[in-house]
Amino acid sequence: MADFGFASTTDEVLAGIDLSGQLAMVTGASSGLGMETARALAARGATVVLLARDRAKLDAALAGLEQQDLPGQLDSALLDLSDLDKVRNSAATLLDLYPRVDLLINNAGVMACPLQRTAQGFEMQFGTNHLGHFLFTCLMAPALQASAAAGGEPRVVNLSSAGHRFGAFDFDDPNYRQRDYEKWQAYGESKTANVLFSVGLDTRLAPHGVRVFAVHPGMIMTELGRHLDAADMEAIRARATSVSGGKPAAAEKPRSLFKTIPQGAATSAYAATAPALAGQGGRYLEDCQLAEVASQGGAGGVESYATDPELAERLWRLSEELVGEAFSFG
Repeated sequence: MADFGFASTTDEVLAGIDLSGQLAMVTGASSGLGMETARALAARGATVVLLARDRAKLDAALAGLEQQDLPGQLDSALLDLSDLDKVRNSAATLLDLYPRVDLLINNAGVMACPLQRTAQGFEMQFGTNHLGHFLFTCLMAPALQASAAAGGEPRVVNLSSAGHRFGAFDFDDPNYRQRDYEKWQAYGESKTANVLFSVGLDTRLAPHGVRVFAVHPGMIMTELGRHLDAADMEAIRARATSVSGGKPAAAEKPRSLFKTIPQGAATSAYAATAPALAGQGGRYLEDCQLAEVASQGGAGGVESYATDPELAERLWRLSEELVGEAFSFG
């Protein structure tokens, strides 16, 4: 794993890997990291299903990728993670079309938006970034298990963020009903939930041959930042400084700098395919490496509250309660 790092790109981490015959799904694939992840996987021969909520953007992304004459096949489908009814409908359709899924990259997300609520009334960042993906992934689990049963090594990759260090998950008021809404706190909690979900899901699916990872892609200028203004960018720098022990940005390690989109998508591609990760799961990666536990004053790493098995179980139970469905994977 020492060969890859901050500046590695998707094509570099996938060099020499043959994904022919494998089926990958990528959420939030109509632009940015999701589109690049889809391109990179298809470039190695995978059949890739692009998932997003906006049909016009999805069609444009698909057309752009098809012009590149990639070895793998491309398809697309609508998936609106902010509406659990639509998530269920999409999952049912996709299971019929694709009974075997080898790679599921949960890339979609919203960041630092004003207070909004999903169709079912959940805070938008928690509802989209975590609950929507929780339900979709659990519903698609039979297809992932089918891959393992056929001799594959299926993986789920959940995009978290170093933003998880902004705060532990608030189990008492996850939807900001009692406390004042703070968009960065809400974003951080949703990213913590992404890691905890990875821990809980891996515990359940590892016995069935499916492994799960969470990743920090790095700081990249994509449509994810569409709600940000100059003050927000300053807030990002201030928060990044606070979780790294007060170091000025110029003195921090390279991970504090912006990445290109191919660099940002590289950790997702690595987590999904790297032979070095075989037999592992429930881990958090950054810069194409397994992350260490964050330390006071350190610039990287994963907070222990995001990988705590007991908190992962607590979030799992809460998530089942909120989506109104319990899951067992036999």
